[in-house]
Amino acid sequence: MFTDRLERARTQLKAQGIDALLVGPSADLRYLVGYEALPLERLTLLVVPADGEPHLITPELEVARAQDSGASSHVHLRPWGETDDPIALVTDLVGPGEGASFAVQDRLWTSFTLQLQDALPGARWVPGSQVMRELRLIKAEDERALLREVGAAIDRVHAQVPSLLRPGRTEREAGRDIAELIREDHDEVNFVIVGSGPNGASPHHETGDRVLEEGDAVVVDIGGTRQGYCSDCTRNYVVGSAPDGYEELHAVLEAAQEAAVRAVAPGVPAEAIDAAARDIITEAGYGERFIHRTGHGIGVEEHEEPWIVAGNDQPLQEGMAFSVEPGIYVPDRYGARIEDIVLVTDNGVETLNHRPRGIVVGG
Repeated sequence: MFTDRLERARTQLKAQGIDALLVGPSADLRYLVGYEALPLERLTLLVVPADGEPHLITPELEVARAQDSGASSHVHLRPWGETDDPIALVTDLVGPGEGASFAVQDRLWTSFTLQLQDALPGARWVPGSQVMRELRLIKAEDERALLREVGAAIDRVHAQVPSLLRPGRTEREAGRDIAELIREDHDEVNFVIVGSGPNGASPHHETGDRVLEEGDAVVVDIGGTRQGYCSDCTRNYVVGSAPDGYEELHAVLEAAQEAAVRAVAPGVPAEAIDAAARDIITEAGYGERFIHRTGHGIGVEEHEEPWIVAGNDQPLQEGMAFSVEPGIYVPDRYGARIEDIVLVTDNGVETLNHRPRGIVVGG
């Protein structure tokens, strides 16, 4: 799998006339060689030339981790010691740089990028996403299978959430228990959002010490990583009975989310999925309460391309994976968001989350 991905990266480099791809600790590095490198002040850098073998420049004290990851099966390791100059190792691999073009991974630390530019002053520099975007955007069959598995795993967690939302418990206590459930079925916890009552009106609420009360609406947005791929799913719960107006709001949201999922198909512009949800919410009078895009891509990262948002006319393609998650947020009262991960198929859409989308009573 990783050998194939590296070869595809070389193909992209050649097609774009770029001499080498430079990748530091990131999701891109995990995607290309399966190595979860630590983002240290010591340089770790994967060098993938358009022609020639890839090398992983790594601090000597990190060599064992790189080997344990299996990266050494796909690339040559180039360790460097504490008194060595790792930038010189890069220039040794790519040459003097005069007239050359290099793609630098988007999230490489500025300090390293500036050092590379100083060492290779005659080179042209472009964002690494210019190469990596096409590789990661379309999920291969093995990736689709992993996304199905991790989607089922987060569904199993949501199935156990209602019993954790009881009056007298804090958001933090519920969030801690949910995190433990995620760990049981994932390799790591990525995030847990428990937004109760007025906190639900903040889409990225930081789970806190508010005590759950009878009549609270609760937004639960959770995700983790399993076998290198991410889950992300949101459902809405109430503690006891729903607050005034909430059931009507949620019914609008269910209709909007369902319409957006139905609109997914190859060739449809990404912005059309956003519009399918937003139009229904706007017609119901909640347009100003839908304050974020309808979705984001997902894979080795929780958020990656494609972006499901107005202004993105990128046609959907088979193999794209992304969230469909419209939300409605009423300040000082409550919020609601319904989120599923979907895959674009050859003739439509496959939904990877299957928990009920209606209001679920906790307690």
